[in-house]
This record gives sequence, structure tokens and C-alpha cells, in this order.
Amino acid sequence: MKFRFRKFLSYYKPYLGLFFSVMLCAAVIAGITLVFPLLTRYITKTVLQGNYNDAFSQILRTGIVMAGLIALQLLCSFYVDYRGHVMGAMMERDMRNELFEHYQKLSLRFYDEQKTGKLMSRITNDLLSLSELYHHGPEDYVIYSFKFVGTFVILFGINIKLTLAVFAFLPFMAAFSFYFTKRMRIALKINWDRIGDINAQAEDSLSGIRVVKSFVNEEIEKKKFALQNNRFLESRKSIYKNEACLYNGMNTFIQLITASVIVFGGASIINASLDLADLITFLLYIGNLIEPIQKLNHVARQFQEGIACFERFTDILETEPESKDSPDAIALKNVQGNIQFRNVGFRYHENYDYVLKNLSLDIKSGDYIALVGSSGVGKTTLCSLIPRFYEVCEGEVLFDGVNVRDIKLDSLRRNIGVVHQDVYLFAGTILDNIRYGKPDAGKAEIVEAAKKANAHEFIMKLPDGYNTDIGQRGVKLSGGQKQRLSIARVFLKNPPVLIFDEATSALDNESEKVIQDSLESLAKNCTAFVIAHRLSTIRNAKRIVVLTEQGIREQGTHEELIAMNGTYAHLYNMQLKI
Repeated sequence: MKFRFRKFLSYYKPYLGLFFSVMLCAAVIAGITLVFPLLTRYITKTVLQGNYNDAFSQILRTGIVMAGLIALQLLCSFYVDYRGHVMGAMMERDMRNELFEHYQKLSLRFYDEQKTGKLMSRITNDLLSLSELYHHGPEDYVIYSFKFVGTFVILFGINIKLTLAVFAFLPFMAAFSFYFTKRMRIALKINWDRIGDINAQAEDSLSGIRVVKSFVNEEIEKKKFALQNNRFLESRKSIYKNEACLYNGMNTFIQLITASVIVFGGASIINASLDLADLITFLLYIGNLIEPIQKLNHVARQFQEGIACFERFTDILETEPESKDSPDAIALKNVQGNIQFRNVGFRYHENYDYVLKNLSLDIKSGDYIALVGSSGVGKTTLCSLIPRFYEVCEGEVLFDGVNVRDIKLDSLRRNIGVVHQDVYLFAGTILDNIRYGKPDAGKAEIVEAAKKANAHEFIMKLPDGYNTDIGQRGVKLSGGQKQRLSIARVFLKNPPVLIFDEATSALDNESEKVIQDSLESLAKNCTAFVIAHRLSTIRNAKRIVVLTEQGIREQGTHEELIAMNGTYAHLYNMQLKI
């Protein structure tokens, strides 16, 4: 907790000048609030004491002072409200940048176990509430503490017994507030978790809206969302119940304090131990004393929400990426593209079975390797271990003789190109999406990459050519067009190691043949891994590796494996019959 408290305070550091100026203005606001009842007392005593000859001029001078204080309070309030919120927004921006940068560092295993909607909630809703705490927390603390302590000192100077009578209620108010504030903290934590559940459900349903409509399952999605929405409502009910108890209970205490002041103050006037001016002043200051207590509900809620959000924020920041650079990590130089798997074992979770076990495989620079096998035997997993999307559980993976754990991640991944079966294109233009493979590429390079991927022709038929906006995830393009753009992106990157995970599966036969020729041409100058579903596309592979649940079953060329009449021959002959 000590580290997190220091972490919490660290976000003020870049804005200390602004922070202290806001706090100074907040103190001025509180100080002016304390002065006004004293000025009222001064005027009342002046009039009541019968100094009528000089009373008018004194009241006039006091009124001028009040007007000046009001003007000063207005300026300070504007500064606190405007600049204080700007400070909170800038801190929110810094935290959002930090969180997003950390998201980029986290490994795929983290995202396998998280819901996108909840991660989005952390970076939006949570940080918005946290920025309010950063701004209003210190400001409210300064104003209300100043008012509370200052009021106590002034009231103590007016009448000790009456002040002690008022403060006799405070221990009971504090205990009452502590109890319901604790209950609110628990309710708020549940509520924020359920906001994340709602976001996750909405994101899941809207992302898959085409599947929903194709299966006519709108009603199912409505019920799933309604379930999360109702759970959220129940958590809100709990918050409002505890909030109502706290708010109304505090109001009751306030009414009791006011009634006590009136009763005991009236008795003191009768006993001549208190005059009317002091009683009026006392009642005015009771408002200053009560306001911090009245605001306690709001401050406590804001504090609890902010702290809960900060806990979730730091939970993610403290999540260490599975893959990160070792202290002695090196950058790759003179890359050849030799890959070795030595007794590799891997499972996605310690409670799961091994996907790969004791697997060894040597791939020489320039090899064109095809991985085949039934679904779930670990073809994609095997390739994901090379760029360290996941870390091996046993054994090691070597890149040009160096353990991939000893290579800087950015250096390793810059030398590997991956085309996934599940294509992801970013919102924007075709040009932007192909350039993603090489951010500094010129238009001529992009066009050349598109031609190699057999994408140039269809691109030029679009209304704006390479500047055509493709929509969210390329929704305006066909599946084959999206796949060709993703292949063009890797052609532009032109890395020494290529991984194609069923990259031609969404293409028609004619396009597949053209892309296949391009892939084979490109593979002559690099090391290529091709995960194939249609075995006819990998007949020219230098080596075909057949994976089963027991590991590598067969290796060889297409002709050699057919001659073996084993697993590969069986799979190939089955596809010929389809």
C-alpha cells in the first residue's frame, strides 16, 4: 500500500506549481467564508451597542470590504474550478497514456484471459473518476478542513460551553459515517466490476453483430445484455441504499446540532452569558461547521470510487508482461533466419495439458517449411513461440543460434512477418493498412507490395484507389480482399522469417494460385513457415512437417510423404475425394 500511495502522489509531480496555486486559492475561498460571519457579528454589535452616529459609516466600510472579498472569492473560485479541472484532465491524460503503453507491452496470454470491454472500462470510465479525485480530493480537503478547524477555533472563542455541546455529537457522527462509508466502498467495488461486465457484453455482442443477425439471435443477445444490466442495477441499488442511510442520518445529526444551539444559546442569553449578536454569529458558523459534514457523503463517495479505480489501474500496471527483454538482451545483426526448436514443451496454463511436448526441429535459412496436421495439434502454437507471442515452458527456441529469450523483442519481431488466418485491418485507408508493415514506406513500395499480393488490381477499381476508406476492421472489403491486404503488409515488411497461418484460406482458387506463386518466390530469399489447410498448396514445400498430438509424426517432401503412405498421405487423399 505504501508503494501505491507514493504512486498515487507521483502523478502530481509534473503539475506541482499548478497544484499549489489551486490549493492556495482554495484556502483563500475557505478563509473568506470564515470572515463573513465575523463581519456580520461586527455590524450586529455596532448597531446593537447603539453607536448610531458612526454606525452607518462603519457598516458602509464593512460592506465595501465584503464586496472586495466577494470579488476575490469569485476569482479564486473560477481559478480553482477551471484550472483545477484542467490539472485533473492532464493527469488523466498521462495515466491513460501510461496504461495504454502498458497494454502494448502485455503478452498475448494476458489478453487470452481478459475481456476487451473491461480493459476499455479501465482506460475510460475508471480514469475519468480518478481524475475527479485528483482534482477535487485535495481541493475539498483544504476547503473543508480549513472551514472546520477555523470554525471550531472561532466558536470556541465565542462560547466554550456551547461549542463543546456541539462537538459532543461529532464522535457519534464519525462512527455512523465510518460504518456506512465502508459499506459504500464494498458496493462501489462491485458496481465498477459490473460496469466492466456490461462493457464486455456490449463489446462482444456488437463486434459479432453479423453473426448475431445471420443466426437471428437478437433475442438471445438482448437477454444476455439484460442479465448484466440487471446485475448492474442491483449494485446501484446497494449504493443508493447506503447513500440514503448516510445522507439522511447525517442530516438528522445536523438538525440535532442546530436545535441544541438554539436551545442552549437561548438559555445562555437569558442567563446573560451570551448576547444576541454572538448567538446569530454562532448560528452562522454552524453552517460552516455543518457544510463539511454535509459534504462528507459526496467526498467519501468520490474518494471510494477514486481509490477503487486507482487499485484497478495499478493492478494492471503491476501485471508484468510474460515476454520482456532480459538485462543482457541483444539486437539481431546479419540475420540468416536459422530456427531451432530444442526439446520444446508448451501449455497455455499450468492446469492444462501440454500442447507441445519434447519437440525438436531444425530449420535452415531459406527453408520453405509447411506444417500440417489436424486442428488442435499445435501448428499455430509452434509458430507463435518464434516471435515470443508465448514463452516456452520447457526447452528453448533458437534464432540464428541465439535463444530467443536473449534477443530484444523489438529486434526479434522486426525480423519476423506473420499473416494470420483471422485478418485484422485497422480503420482507415488501404494505403494506411499496407504501410503498417513499414511505416516509412513510400507510395511506390506500397504499390509494389500490393502487386506481389495480387491486390493492386482490385484496389485500383475502388472509388479512391489506395485512399479508399475500408471501415472498421475492413468491413467494406470482401474476405479475400482483406486477406490480400494483410499479405501485402507483410510483403512490404519483407522480413527474413515469414509465418503464414493458413494465409490463403479466404482466397478463391485463381487468387490463391497467384498468391501461392508469390509466396514461393518470396520464400526463396527467406525462411518461411506455412500452416496449410489445403495440402495442395504446399506440394512445392522443401519440407513438410506432420504434427499429431504425440508430436512430429512425419517429415519430408510431398513425394516422400506420399510414398510413406502414412498420416500425410491419408490426409492428402481425403482432400482429393472432397
